[in-house]
Amino acid sequence: MAPTHVLDGYYLGITAIITVGFQLICFFIAYACQFDKITDLAGGLNFTILAVLTLALSGGGGSGGGGHLHPRQVVVSVFMMAWSLRLAGFLFFRILKTGKDERFNEMRGKFLSFLGFWIFQMLWVWIVSLPVTLINSPNVTRYPQRDFGTGRDVAGVVLYAVGMVFEAGSDVQKYVFRSRQTREGDRSAVCDSGFFAVSRHPNYFGDIIVQWSIFMIAVSAAADGHVKGQAYKALYASILAPFFITFLLMFVSGMPLSERPKAKERYEKGNNWEAYSRWLDRTSPLIPFPPQLYARMPVFLKRTVFLELPLYVFDPAKHSDVATPGGAQRGDDHAGESNEGRESAEQRLV
Repeated sequence: MAPTHVLDGYYLGITAIITVGFQLICFFIAYACQFDKITDLAGGLNFTILAVLTLALSGGGGSGGGGHLHPRQVVVSVFMMAWSLRLAGFLFFRILKTGKDERFNEMRGKFLSFLGFWIFQMLWVWIVSLPVTLINSPNVTRYPQRDFGTGRDVAGVVLYAVGMVFEAGSDVQKYVFRSRQTREGDRSAVCDSGFFAVSRHPNYFGDIIVQWSIFMIAVSAAADGHVKGQAYKALYASILAPFFITFLLMFVSGMPLSERPKAKERYEKGNNWEAYSRWLDRTSPLIPFPPQLYARMPVFLKRTVFLELPLYVFDPAKHSDVATPGGAQRGDDHAGESNEGRESAEQRLV
């Protein structure tokens, strides 16, 4: 059967309406009940809803298969469903164990502040879903496509598998590590083995790789020269999705909220700072790399190739209120003395 046209030929309108409606319903439930049980769950499930909807509406028209869905549509849609359901399930399981999410402590009771987070979640879902939405849209499926299995398709599948292993594996590892800390009452240990031996944020690395792989497969329909005109431009414009998630994790809500703040907390509390500092010096912030080699890497390569950006670096002389790990608050009269002879984070990188 032919694909179903709803509002526009790219399914942008219907996916936006469903996303806004679903997120608003969940927001009012979360705000009324003042709990965090469904916040992340709603975000993850929304991706699956959009993938299932657009795939069902598509009907496979234009794929050259006589009314059958093109395998590329199915692969991209199923990949998005698998990633989002895994993420939603893990976050829901975790919040059931912890009871609340500390991110929302200051906004949960404030209507507009809490709503602001949910509006951002709407944008996150809608934008990151673009490759799936567009490849399933009538304006794209009306063009024939090459059979699934091109070099780009294979590379995308391999990258997706790598990304899922890193994201899911590191999530489980960190959860087990924190559970053991809670059980033993010891918060000083550093998670520096397994996935976290080669990357300080292997889950973010995996997430980014997954989204780039989905885009890579989806855009094959245009890259191979079969999709033309505005549909060609639309598929390439869906690169906004992996760029958005990369920017979000590297500069907004991911690494900036973890890198310097956690190092500062460790330093000022004297919480095994020596081991934590050694882990920072030896471990790439994002891209997996052997720690023995990363520790000897020139600072220029760390900055440019491995993305050890200045906004992640914690320098006690600039960013701490105490002179020594776990020490008393620095006094103005002794500021110069307390800074003397101390090694900066920049020096450690070299």
